[in-house]
Amino acid sequence: MLLGTGTVLTLGGGGFSMPEVHGADVSPLDAFLLSLTGKKRPKVCFVGTASGDSASYARRFLDAFAGRAEASVLTLFGQADFPFTPPEHLLTQDVVYVGGGSTANLLAIWRLHGLPEILRRAAADGTVLAGISAGMNCWFEGSSTDSFGPLAALRDGLGFLPGSACPHYFGEADRRAAYHRMVATGELPDGHAVDDGVALLWRDGELVEAISERPDGRAFRVARTGSRVVETPLPVRELR
Repeated sequence: MLLGTGTVLTLGGGGFSMPEVHGADVSPLDAFLLSLTGKKRPKVCFVGTASGDSASYARRFLDAFAGRAEASVLTLFGQADFPFTPPEHLLTQDVVYVGGGSTANLLAIWRLHGLPEILRRAAADGTVLAGISAGMNCWFEGSSTDSFGPLAALRDGLGFLPGSACPHYFGEADRRAAYHRMVATGELPDGHAVDDGVALLWRDGELVEAISERPDGRAFRVARTGSRVVETPLPVRELR
């Protein structure tokens, strides 16, 4: 599968949508994300497809980035407060920030509207791609998701990043055990798992570093070796 070019920040949890994780007025992970653009007031677009374009979620994003960025919202469902946005809007942005929700629904709707190719073009032109939870999962080849109710393997991600992903690794019951089982059985390829408040920075499909907005954040490489699953801790840099 063709990997994407450009910069991607994948959040297992945290950011503006989970202030309880970092306990700060401004999420350190969100501040780091903005810094990746190298601009004082970058253009940042929130894509809330995974939550059905929840208006309250979009407002939380706009409030969180007010005064720090030129913030906008891409809406594919079309609502009174947030009408339908042409997907080409993403080609004008410095950051595309994808929210959480249903990974399966996100992928289906994005493909219907042609977003995968638009996002690939945007990333190749320098737009930073980012996302939390489902917004993390979508960039990989596969992921652990609760899109179908119980935790299950989803194998048809966008493939911008290699392998599989598991967000909320310790933040939700059964996430870790279920992910190990999926990798052990081959339902998912080897991949990466991150705790809430932790993100992985990628460039051109290669992992650069793991960063955290909490002092005890953890990230792992999870791989099958023979009949065993090996969980290897990654160095995590705490943002200050």
